[in-house]
Amino acid sequence: MAATTHTVTNQAPPLVGYDVFTSDRALVEGVERHLDPALLDSAHEELSLLGRTAGSAQAQHWGVQANENPPVLHTHDRYGNRIDEVEFHPAWHRLLGKAVASGLTGAWSRPGGHVRRAAGFLVWTQAEGGHGCPISMTHAAVPALRADPALAAEWEPRLTSAVYDEGLRPASQKAGVLFGMGMTEKQGGSDVRANTTRARALAEEGTYELTGHKWFCSAPMSDGFLVLAQAEQGLTCFLVPRVLEDDSRNAFAIQRLKDKLGNKSNASSEVEFDGTWARRVGDEGRGVRTIIEMVAATRLDCVIGSAALMRQAVAQATHHATYREAFGGRLVDKPLMRNVLADLALESEAATTLAMRLASAYDDGGEQEQAFLRLAVPAAKYWVTKRCTPMVGEALECLGGNGYVEESGMPRLLREAPLNSIWEGSGNVQALDVLRALQREPEALNAFLQEVGAARGADHRLDGAIKGLLTELADLEGIEARARRLVERMALVLQGSLLVRYAPPEVADAFCASRLGGDWGAAFGTLPHSLDLASVVERATPRL
Repeated sequence: MAATTHTVTNQAPPLVGYDVFTSDRALVEGVERHLDPALLDSAHEELSLLGRTAGSAQAQHWGVQANENPPVLHTHDRYGNRIDEVEFHPAWHRLLGKAVASGLTGAWSRPGGHVRRAAGFLVWTQAEGGHGCPISMTHAAVPALRADPALAAEWEPRLTSAVYDEGLRPASQKAGVLFGMGMTEKQGGSDVRANTTRARALAEEGTYELTGHKWFCSAPMSDGFLVLAQAEQGLTCFLVPRVLEDDSRNAFAIQRLKDKLGNKSNASSEVEFDGTWARRVGDEGRGVRTIIEMVAATRLDCVIGSAALMRQAVAQATHHATYREAFGGRLVDKPLMRNVLADLALESEAATTLAMRLASAYDDGGEQEQAFLRLAVPAAKYWVTKRCTPMVGEALECLGGNGYVEESGMPRLLREAPLNSIWEGSGNVQALDVLRALQREPEALNAFLQEVGAARGADHRLDGAIKGLLTELADLEGIEARARRLVERMALVLQGSLLVRYAPPEVADAFCASRLGGDWGAAFGTLPHSLDLASVVERATPRL
């Protein structure tokens, strides 16, 4: 009886044992488009190896284990001594070790490093997103430390190392280190100028003693942290090592770990500084300007991380629909389901294409590309991270009740989805940053318009959207209240321009018709029925 009633039929096989990189055509094409041809063979080989690992049963199990066994804070040892250590499940260390070994913290001194690293980050964080936080922070600390050449010379080789060296020891004794960041405080949040943590100069040049708190301190198990504190001349950036060179613990009291909606594998904490030793990074009173390079890099990672979540959600939804049958045929062949899947695929490809374009601008490093990034990064961070949550929620629905069950992995994706829209400045912060750049840096707008204008004349809906954007930019009356609308349009026009130039015609056509042409409803799955939706879905479907 049991064998008869429990025969399993009409269930999709697990999406496991596949290459996360090569099955993502938009990502592969992005790497080929933005990387020097001389680097393509080696990049493809390393990304495919990482992709196969990310798609393996083992890596997927690590992701489950790291989230089912969240970090535990130990404030004291058995004798009452303060230790402030965070204990992680072994799976977390395996995920981190693979990320570091794969060069995800070593982009800055490698040819084509940002494109290769962005692709790797997008691939590997599909296995598990939480450990991407310390990887992102470590990667992003490099440009901030370059404000002090001596500090950069000391720390950059450790930050960009391909060795994951676990445990708390003096940084000079480690083959590689991780970094975290502490900016926000209880009373200020995003308004870091309201910070009250004080920095008192010590006798040794460039050294200080910090007293205060941080309401959110990322990755508290790290070897060092970039933090903001008020010095005599104003808000200043400091490097706080976790362990001092004499092997003693720096004053770094972890009060508690945050109990978050998602991102369970990663430790986010509240910390207190009380006579904490620190080294100044950059000039006194220039803390925001110094640390903004780190913030910009982590904002790009928010875009990449959201693109990774979107891609994994689309992969799961299209895979399920390919195998699941209902009402006399495969779900993927049903016109309405095909419309939903195609709409999700468009959102994912637009996010991936934009993320890779931004990474290529970092590799270029020229004035024009830097000006472009000044507007494009906050606009992309605003829009892509905002789209992630509803998109992942719709993908979950494609699996029906199966998607609502933890074993599917979809609930973990959905809980993770809102994170990047909040981390490194929520939507309003990004929108206001765009306005600030528009008002103060005219070269940034010029670079942005040149980028989107490269596709003018190729699609009438894109041309109309660009014209509407220019009209919006010409009217500054009540601009702050309209900032979200403006930034949304900027992001959509930029995505449309990129897809018109680089994506297959059916993808560009569907994107422009819906996102720019206005033939689109409020929910996913409302694309014009006359489009070639089958090709869009087929392109997005992973192959086992």
